[in-house]
Amino acid sequence: MERVNQGARLRQEPTALYRWSVLLFISLAMFGNYYVYDSIAPVVKLMKEQLDFSDTNIGLLMGIYSVPNVFMVLIGGIIIDRIGTKKSSLLFSVLCMVGALVTSFGGGQLWLMALGRLVFGLGAESLIVAITTVLAKWFKGKELSLAFGINLTVARLGSFAADNSPTWAHRYFDSYQYPLMIASAFGAISVLAVVFYILMDNKTRSLFQMGAEQKQDKIKFSEIFKFNKSFWYITLLCVTFYSAIFPFRTFAIKFFQEHHGLPIRAAGFANSIIILATMIGTPLFGMYIDRHGKRASLMILGSLLIVPVYLGMVYTQIHPIFFTAIMGVAFSLVPAAMWPSVALIVEEKKLGTGYGLMTMIQNIGLAGFNFLVGWANDVSTNVAGVTDYRLGMWLFSITGILGLFFAIKLRRQERGPNKFGLEKGIKDR
Repeated sequence: MERVNQGARLRQEPTALYRWSVLLFISLAMFGNYYVYDSIAPVVKLMKEQLDFSDTNIGLLMGIYSVPNVFMVLIGGIIIDRIGTKKSSLLFSVLCMVGALVTSFGGGQLWLMALGRLVFGLGAESLIVAITTVLAKWFKGKELSLAFGINLTVARLGSFAADNSPTWAHRYFDSYQYPLMIASAFGAISVLAVVFYILMDNKTRSLFQMGAEQKQDKIKFSEIFKFNKSFWYITLLCVTFYSAIFPFRTFAIKFFQEHHGLPIRAAGFANSIIILATMIGTPLFGMYIDRHGKRASLMILGSLLIVPVYLGMVYTQIHPIFFTAIMGVAFSLVPAAMWPSVALIVEEKKLGTGYGLMTMIQNIGLAGFNFLVGWANDVSTNVAGVTDYRLGMWLFSITGILGLFFAIKLRRQERGPNKFGLEKGIKDR
C-alpha cells in the first residue's frame, strides 16, 4: 500500500508549497545580488571626499560591472542550458561574493576595487539569468508573471535597503569601507540562499514526477541568430529602458544633494522610491498580466511614463520624489511584462541562451551609459566644482524615447500573423 501511495505521489506535479519555497530561496539570492550592485551609490560622496574619486572614476566602478557581460552573460546563458540551473547558480553566486569582498577590501585603490566590481559582474548578471530561467521552468503555465513580480520585489528590496543604508546603518558611514563590507555579508547570504534552493530542488525531484532538467546536448552559438522579431524588439526595449534607469540611479543621490539641496538621508530615500514603488507595483501588475495579458501594451505605457521625468527633475524645482515615484511605476510595468514574455516566445531548452543574449545586450547599454554619463557630468562641472546635470539628463531622455519606439514596434508585431499571444491572459484561454 505504501508503494502505491508513493507511486501516486511521484505522478503528481510539485505542490504550490514547493513552487513558492523555491521562489523564496532564489529571491533571497537576488536580494543579496541587488544589494551589492547598489552599494556604491550611497558612498559616492564619501569616496569623492576620502579617496578623491571623480565622477568618471565612479562611472568606471559601476560601468566595469557590465563590461564582462558584453560576452560572459551570453556564455553564462549557454552554460545554464548545458549544465543546468543548480550548478550554474552556485558558481555565479560564489563569483558575486568574491567580487564584493575584493571591492570592500580593496584598500581604496581604484584598480583593485574596479577588479572586484568586474568579478562581481562576471557572476551577478549570469546569476540573474540562471534565476530567471528557474522561474520560467517552475512557473510556466501557472502564476508566471506573479512569480516574476514577487522575485523582482524581493530583489529590489536589496536595492531599497542599500539606498537607505545611510539611515539604518548610519553609524558605519564615517568611512566608505564599512558600508561595502556590509554588502559583502549580503553577498554571502546570496550564496547560502542558492544552496538552500539546490537542496529544495533535489528534494522536490525525489518526491514528484518532474523529470530531469531539459538541457542542450551541444553548445550552439548559431542559435543566437535564430530568434524572432518579437524577441529582438523586447531585447532592444530592455537595453534602452534599463539604460535610462540604472545609470541614473548611480548618480541620483549625488544629483539630489547638489541640484535639489537634499541631505544624504533624504536623497537616498528619494532614490529608493523608485525601488519601493516597484516592490509594491510589480507583483500587482504581474497578477493583472497573468489574468488579462496586455504585455506589449503595458510595455508601451511604462516606456511612455519615463520620457518626461529626467527633464522635469533638472529643469524644475519640483521635489524629486514626485518624479522617482513615476519612474517606479514605469519600472514596475515594463519588467513585469517584459521578462515573462520571453518565456512565451522562446522554447524551454533555449531559455538560458535567450535570457543570456538579452542580458548581454542590456549590459552593453548599462556599461556605455555609466561611462557616458560620468564623463558628461565631469565635462559639465565648472571651476567651482558645481555640476551641470542637463547633458546627462538629456541623454537619459533620449533612451526613454528609443524604448518607447521599440515597445510600439513590439505591439504592432503582435497584431500581425507572427504573434505569440503576448496580449492574452488566462481568461482568454
